Amino acid sequence: MNNKHQIALLFFTIFSLLIETPACSAEEPDSAKPIPHSSPKVQVKTTDLPELPLELTSFGGAVANGTLFIYGGHSGTAHSYSTTEQSNEFWSLDLNDPQQWKQLPSGPRLQGLVMLPHKDSVVRIGGFTARNAEGEEHDLHSQQTVSRFDVAKNDWVDLAPLPEPRSSLSAAIAGDQIFVIGGWALKGEATDWHGTAWKLNLTDSNAVWQPLANPPFKRRALFATAHDGKIHVIGGMNSNGGPTTRTDVYDPATDSWLQGPSLEGKPLTGFGSAAHSLGGHLYVSTIDGNVQRLNELDKKWDVVSEYEPARFFHVMVPWTDTKMLLVGGANMSVGKFTDLDSVEIATE
Repeated sequence: MNNKHQIALLFFTIFSLLIETPACSAEEPDSAKPIPHSSPKVQVKTTDLPELPLELTSFGGAVANGTLFIYGGHSGTAHSYSTTEQSNEFWSLDLNDPQQWKQLPSGPRLQGLVMLPHKDSVVRIGGFTARNAEGEEHDLHSQQTVSRFDVAKNDWVDLAPLPEPRSSLSAAIAGDQIFVIGGWALKGEATDWHGTAWKLNLTDSNAVWQPLANPPFKRRALFATAHDGKIHVIGGMNSNGGPTTRTDVYDPATDSWLQGPSLEGKPLTGFGSAAHSLGGHLYVSTIDGNVQRLNELDKKWDVVSEYEPARFFHVMVPWTDTKMLLVGGANMSVGKFTDLDSVEIATE
């Protein structure tokens, strides 16, 4: 099966699941929707922050030193990939004085990448580039590039490349270490799902990527984040078997994996989600339009808030000590988002 047909099959699977397991019936008014495990302590609200300068999904987003950065992403129509439908733009917004977005030096056109904060800057990891023009047969290629934005020089500096091309991946940062997990390698007609994981020490200018214990899965469109000293890997699409709500936990201290509790919801709930740890708790924003919080005592996820419209292939990043931002992404019905919403955690 070639790459174009495989991607089409994945999107068909997603569409079929949405039709088979709707969130609510068309006749049911919004006000009547049940909110299981709801809690008034978590609310999703609109903000008056400036909207994104362009519509994006599958982009890199991170907050470093009070500044929100976004890079690349898919700006075209659903299921269509081409050079002109991929962004190479790099933007920042000072969250302490959010007057307007500032455009920064660009780079390669990428989507399906990850961007992580490190000190006052960000690191850009992987992604794929479309070599075809719009309307042509898809010719998609994952990249090995890893680059850090040098704030002082206002330019990108290349770091050690990934051991293999990788996109639709996820990564997390803990201290000065980056952990890369999941994804696949698009090579035109060929597609290889990755069963490896790696780490890189950002304090060593000569560092190369070091292998982790192999994950007990092969998934893409997943989300990884650091929480309580461990790397939590959430949801995604399996190399076989479709989307999943499964979570896995990597312990850097023992170089080992354990399976965590599954998200609440249907299999598609874990696809294209975003996660962040705030105030000692781990939160996930899902395609179902809910925010779930890890209940470590009962070893399960609790739905603590719901919002409309839902979004996926977005990022959830820190804003204040009690607020996170939902940035970008799309909804299957209304399209892409440029507004920024906040997930607000009430203090005790």
